[in-house]
Amino acid sequence: MLKFLLPLFVPFSLSAAKKPNIVFIFSDDHATSAIGAYEGFLKSVNPTPNIDRLASQGMLFKKSFCTNSICGPSRAVILTGKHSHLNGFMNNGNRFDGDQQTLPKLLQKNGYRTAIFGKWHLKSEPQGFDEWKVLPGQGEYYNPEIITPDGKERLMGHCTDVVTDLAVNFMTEQAGADQPFFLMCQHKAPHRNWMPALRHLDLYNDITIPEPDTLFDEWKDNASPARWQEMEIDGHMDLTFDLFYGLSKKTDITVKRSTDKSAARNLKFMTPTQLSIWNSHWGPKDAAVRKANPQGKELVRWKYQRYAKNYLRCVKGVDESVGAIMENLEELGLAENTIVVYSSDQGFYIGDHGWFDKRWMYEESLEMPLIVKWPGVTKPGSKDIHLVQNLDYAPTLLEATGSAIPAELQGKSLIPLLKGESPDWRDSIYYHYYAYPSAHMIARHNGIRTERHKLINFYNFGEWELYDLKTDPDELHNLYQDPAQAELITDLKGQLEELRASYGDTTVGKKYSPEQIQKFRSKRARVPDKLSEANSTE
Repeated sequence: MLKFLLPLFVPFSLSAAKKPNIVFIFSDDHATSAIGAYEGFLKSVNPTPNIDRLASQGMLFKKSFCTNSICGPSRAVILTGKHSHLNGFMNNGNRFDGDQQTLPKLLQKNGYRTAIFGKWHLKSEPQGFDEWKVLPGQGEYYNPEIITPDGKERLMGHCTDVVTDLAVNFMTEQAGADQPFFLMCQHKAPHRNWMPALRHLDLYNDITIPEPDTLFDEWKDNASPARWQEMEIDGHMDLTFDLFYGLSKKTDITVKRSTDKSAARNLKFMTPTQLSIWNSHWGPKDAAVRKANPQGKELVRWKYQRYAKNYLRCVKGVDESVGAIMENLEELGLAENTIVVYSSDQGFYIGDHGWFDKRWMYEESLEMPLIVKWPGVTKPGSKDIHLVQNLDYAPTLLEATGSAIPAELQGKSLIPLLKGESPDWRDSIYYHYYAYPSAHMIARHNGIRTERHKLINFYNFGEWELYDLKTDPDELHNLYQDPAQAELITDLKGQLEELRASYGDTTVGKKYSPEQIQKFRSKRARVPDKLSEANSTE
C-alpha cells in the first residue's frame, strides 16, 4: 500500500512536466451491469477483465450519469460541455453544429494533436480533429464503410477491431512526436443489432446468463408512459433482425415488424468465408429452438438469452480493445504520461424491466460507466461516489491539460475528485429526454436525481414518478401519490425548477390533449412473438 501513498498525491504541475496525452475510449450502450468492476448482476460472467484492470489502476465513478440517454445527444454533451438544449443536438434527428466551440478545438489551441476514429453519429463532419475516420450513422459491424476527409472507404474486419487498429496506429505514429495528443476511440459495440466478432460466436455457449430480477416487470406502479413504450423483449425485439433467427441461409428477408435491418443488410458485406462461419454457427441453433418451440415466458427467456449473449459477446470485443490499447501504451512508453478514460454514451437495459434500449431516466439507462486512469494523480483502485455527469468531461480534460475552461461550459471539473479530495459538490443532477414520438416511443421527460430520491416529470402527459433509491433501488414503487410524500415532492419540484432555470432550459413542452395521446398510442406496435410466425428457412 505504501507505494501508492508517496508520488501519487503530489499536486501535478504542467509547467514541471509534459502535458498528458489523453486516450478517450468510448463504447455505445454499455451498461454498468455488464462491467465486472461495477458489480452488477452480470458480474459472474466476468465480461470485462481488461476494463476491470483499468479500474484497478485508476478511479471508478459509482454515480456517473448522462444528461440525455441517447447516442448522439450524449456525444454532443461531451464535445461541448453543455446540455442538449444549448448545444442544439437534442435527439438523433438533429445535425450537430460543428462550428461551435468544442473540446477538441480547445485542445488544438493548446498544442494538442487530435483524432477521432469510430462512431460519430452527429450527421455533420467532425471538426476540431487533425485526423478522423468515422462510421456513417450507426455504421456496420462487419467490413464497415468509413468516412474520411478524402471520401469513403471500406475496411475489412469486425468494426471493433477496425477502430482499435486505427487508434493503435495513431498512437504509434505519435509516440515519437514531441506533441501531446487527444485520441477519441469510439466503438459501435455493443449497440443494436449485437453482431459479435466471429471469434466470439461460441462465447458463453456453455452457460446460462443470469436474468435480471425485473425481467417480467409489468410496470403496474409506473406512470402510464412506461406501459406504452416499444422496447420490450417480448413484443418488440425482432426475432429476425435482432436475434438473427432465420438469417442463417437467407440474406434478403422481409418481415412485418422489423425496426432495424442492419443485421440482415450487413450480411451482404461479409466475405464468403465470414458468411460461411456465420451461417454454420446460427443454422443449428435456429433448428434447435424451432424443435423446442418455446412459448410465453419460456420464449421470452430464450430471446433474453440469445440477446444477452450476443450483447456480451460484443462487449468482449470492446474489452479486448481496451486491453490492446493499454498494452500498446506500455510498449510505446506512453503509459505514465497518458490519461485513459473509459465511458459509454449511456446505460442500457439488458432485460431489466423486460426491456432493451435506453432513453429513460431510470437508473439502468441514466447510469453511464466512467473510469479514469491518471498516473500520478488518481489513486489506483479508488472509487468515487459524487454525482457526476458527461457534462463534466470537457472541463475536466481541459483543466488536466492546462487549457482554459470557457465560462459558458455547464459542467464541473472532476480534477478535485480524481485527486481524492472532498470538495463542495452538487447534490443533484438534471436530466431531459426529448425524442417523442420517435423510435421506441419513450415519452419526453425531465427530472432531478439526488443522492436518495428521483423525481420524473412526464410533462406532455401530466404525470409524475417519485422513487426512494435507498429503499427501492429497482424503482418498482412509485411514491408520487403517497400523501406522506407531499412535502418531499414540493421540495423536489422546487429543486427541479431551480435546476432547469439554472441551466437555461426553456424547452419543456405543454401537456397533450386526450386526442393527441390517443393518436400516438393507437399506433403502438406490440405483438408477442411466436416462432412459427417469424421468418423460417424451412
